[in-house]
Amino acid sequence: MQQLSAQDASFIYSETPNAHMHVATLALYDQSTAPGGRVRFRDILGNIEQRLHLAKCFRRKLVEVPGETDHPYWIEDRNFDLEFHVRHVALPPPGDWTQFCKQAARLHSYPLDRSKPLWELTVISGLRAMAGVPDGAFGLLLKIHHAAIDGASGAALTEVLHDLTAAPAKIPRPQTVWVGESEPAPFELMSRSAMNNFMQPFRAAEMWTQTVPALRRAADRLRAHPVDPIGPVPRTRFNGNVTPHRVFDGRRYRLEDLRAMKQSVKGATINDAVLAVVGGALRKYLSDRSELPSDSLIAMAPINVRTADEKNTEGNKVAAMLASLCTHIENPADRLAAVRDSTHNSKVFTSAIGARLMTDYSQFIPARVAALAARVYTAAGMAERGTPSFNCVVTNVPGPQTPLYMSGARLDRLFGMGPISDGVGLIFPVFSYCGGITISICGCRETLPDPERLADDLDFSFDQLKQATT
Repeated sequence: MQQLSAQDASFIYSETPNAHMHVATLALYDQSTAPGGRVRFRDILGNIEQRLHLAKCFRRKLVEVPGETDHPYWIEDRNFDLEFHVRHVALPPPGDWTQFCKQAARLHSYPLDRSKPLWELTVISGLRAMAGVPDGAFGLLLKIHHAAIDGASGAALTEVLHDLTAAPAKIPRPQTVWVGESEPAPFELMSRSAMNNFMQPFRAAEMWTQTVPALRRAADRLRAHPVDPIGPVPRTRFNGNVTPHRVFDGRRYRLEDLRAMKQSVKGATINDAVLAVVGGALRKYLSDRSELPSDSLIAMAPINVRTADEKNTEGNKVAAMLASLCTHIENPADRLAAVRDSTHNSKVFTSAIGARLMTDYSQFIPARVAALAARVYTAAGMAERGTPSFNCVVTNVPGPQTPLYMSGARLDRLFGMGPISDGVGLIFPVFSYCGGITISICGCRETLPDPERLADDLDFSFDQLKQATT
């Protein structure tokens, strides 16, 4: 039995009937590299079964503390049934990209069953008329609750599920036989809660000894290198309440093109180029609807704060950085330069305060208070009032640059799907893999009824920035 961290538990507390807190990867595979040129459903099932011991999230389920007096726990589900979690659907003819996106959005729209381990994998077959996708391709949509993984640990999980060659690797057997756990009695959970709450003041005192020198260093650094504040944050169609219905689309680009773009601006990164592309797409999308604010849209970008010893660990260890998308700037090259300046300022500020220190303080928010605050925010309709904290999320997850294989089938491309919530109804997951990079769009069907238009605007913005910088 293992207790969730405060950050992990926050995704449990913030889940509502309209905002489901799971993340997903949507992968496309080329079957021609598999033995006999075909992958069967039972091959995929067997591939996952022999790797269950390599990731704890597969067989752990959630146990909540009575009265929410403490954060929940993970336990090994003694009733684990692999075939409950792995499913299969087939697209009807013609099996094109639009159908694929709509099917993925439907699967992403419903919540995970909290009485089971919090993940599902759906095989999507019937892909026949998709430009640029190998003939006979199939898709895999892997949904996992955000309480179990973040972007970095999700990327590590992707590598766990794949081989480096078309010939399946020999997976070492677990050193011990897996045994499930009985659910703890309410009295045991309450006893643990009482002990944890007793120890909190001592943990807080220890944290304070780290905070005082960190704040002094931050003040000295910010005096030496002043930074301009981000904002103000305008209100857009994406910053109200959301429904449970999702939409999805995405585009793939060459990584070398983005490298060339960022070379045109000294100090710019590939992530800056991605933010500039997203900013250009949102500028066009909102301009075409006469909804473009005069102030720039602001994006939140998660930052992985794992130490070297925590590499490949599961759960969430992220901080947040705000960056201007510079949607008020028409010229794409000037927009990239302005994005570079914005992210540089945010990095200076985050580095001065200490990204890890900011996330560590979340552990001192009482579980019941955190859960209640999330519910009150939704029930009171706070997303429709006041100024948004940011307009959208852009999360960039670096992936492997060598080919991966699932049961002999080569992974062709990888898209992401993320959670949205009241106040922030748009997310752009970004994945790089094997010389390519995908920018995905996930939003609410009410506020983004035409995701294909925003995807086309991504292409438009990308082409504009490429022409202006290369």
